[in-house]
Amino acid sequence: MHPTLNIAVKAARRAASIINRASMDLDQVEVRTKQPNEFVTEVDRAAEASIIETIREAYPDHAILAEESGALGESEHQWIIDPLDGTTNFIHGFPQYAVSIAYAQAGVVQHGVVYDPTRNELFTASRGRGAFLNDRRIRVSRKIRLNDSLVGTGFPYRAFEHADAYMKMFRELTEKTAGLRRPGAASLDLAYVACGRFDAFFEIGLAQWDFAAAALMVQEAGGLVSDFAGDADYFNTGNIVAGTPKVFAQLMQVIQAHKGESLVA
Repeated sequence: MHPTLNIAVKAARRAASIINRASMDLDQVEVRTKQPNEFVTEVDRAAEASIIETIREAYPDHAILAEESGALGESEHQWIIDPLDGTTNFIHGFPQYAVSIAYAQAGVVQHGVVYDPTRNELFTASRGRGAFLNDRRIRVSRKIRLNDSLVGTGFPYRAFEHADAYMKMFRELTEKTAGLRRPGAASLDLAYVACGRFDAFFEIGLAQWDFAAAALMVQEAGGLVSDFAGDADYFNTGNIVAGTPKVFAQLMQVIQAHKGESLVA
């Protein structure tokens, strides 16, 4: 394992231990509302502080972009952190959440970790070196037809202005897929595409820390990732489509038919 990826794994496991301890007594967890349908807990902050401390011990000059702390420092070496992706699930005791950590150099993600503390599943990827689940090489599924595919998604809870376009996509995909699922943690949804549990995934209005690590996993597992225009600008738009190559193309056709002018990319 690359030394930088090793640090990311170490940081993710430390954060997960904080999350697991807190999950044993959720009634004691302090919860605040950041904005409608978006929450932050003391667990998010403690997990994030632990991750940053671990990274800074090894790389004191690297920059940080974290969900709760924002941008810290300036460097071509940047860590992109979501300490608890799926906070709403966590505070309800719904076991679908993860720690997501990505390392980027000059704006290009080189390493990524998504760790599911409830299942002890560690997803990792390094650019050009493949994607893994608990040290086992993973690949996207072999599905070739959208009709046979299980597709993950996320509701546009941050971008309600796109709800109508999304619902048109949702309606058509309900008819044209084997099923749609909305588990509520985008990093895990994308990791599931990488290991073949989902055949594709799409969501509107994500933040970089939601997908930075897992998008690399999909690519390293043989899948495709783009924005809604079919380009690689999802880091700027927050709109993302991922999937096994043939299913990706069919899913893109549905998305582009309904995205409208407001969702150019």
